[in-house]
Amino acid sequence: MQHIQGQSASKNTFNLCGGSIDVANVWHTLCAEARRVVVEEPLLGALVEDVILSRSSLAAALGARLSRRLARTDMPRQCMEPLFTGVFEAHPLLVRSVARDLVAMYERDPACFSPLEPMLFFKGFLALSTYRISHQLWHDQRRWLALYLQSIASESFAVDIHPAARIGCGILLDHATSFVVGETAIIEDDVSILHEVTLGGTGKATGDRHPIVRSGVLLGAGAKILGRVIIGTGAKVGAGSVVLSDVPPYTTVAGVPAVVVGELGEENAAAEMNQHLERYSPKLPTPLTQ
Repeated sequence: MQHIQGQSASKNTFNLCGGSIDVANVWHTLCAEARRVVVEEPLLGALVEDVILSRSSLAAALGARLSRRLARTDMPRQCMEPLFTGVFEAHPLLVRSVARDLVAMYERDPACFSPLEPMLFFKGFLALSTYRISHQLWHDQRRWLALYLQSIASESFAVDIHPAARIGCGILLDHATSFVVGETAIIEDDVSILHEVTLGGTGKATGDRHPIVRSGVLLGAGAKILGRVIIGTGAKVGAGSVVLSDVPPYTTVAGVPAVVVGELGEENAAAEMNQHLERYSPKLPTPLTQ
């Protein structure tokens, strides 16, 4: 699998799926939360038992949850679940990636009151997890199956991520509806993305034609980033903006087309999730020397 630090034709090094996380601790936390749900809301007992409490690992739980959501007549759950679980079990890095996504959503989304919530209900998390399977299948040369998963994930979650795109870990995909990622896009670790964001191309050109989003970036709702532009580390793109050129690190851009409107007031835009647009403070003229 190539879902690790890699290089493009321009020799840029990308921060993809670095860092560490205690997957066992994440799994134990999910199990504890699941037992609490069964007590507090018995009507969800069958779901929680099937997805979490009857499973022995996060890999198996992911296989169960995703197959429940994505199963179709042409690929029923009894075919899909062993496929998903097998991919996760064969590639521990995928499970670590999913665990980092899960923690990112819990830590950054103020509406998320339990780490179990994204696992059960958040289509952004489920769409990303499905992408991670399709990405692995793509690199295993099972491309028809990867494209099939892209298609049914788009139908189920209203999220369309090409399986060849490269996406790091610790991603918050909030609300997720209408999120689109093109074939050659790259999203580094620890990025926060709101709904209706597009990472697209600009015409019929082939090759590297989609954006690169560096670590720590916050992409506001409805932002459209088009072409092989680079969103610099820690930058912020305002809601509804159209980005057609590179964005410097640690700056805020907004507008159609987007322009720099300020410098960030925080070190990590993705973690802070601050949607305000910082603007430059006007500088007083330097007094003349007498």
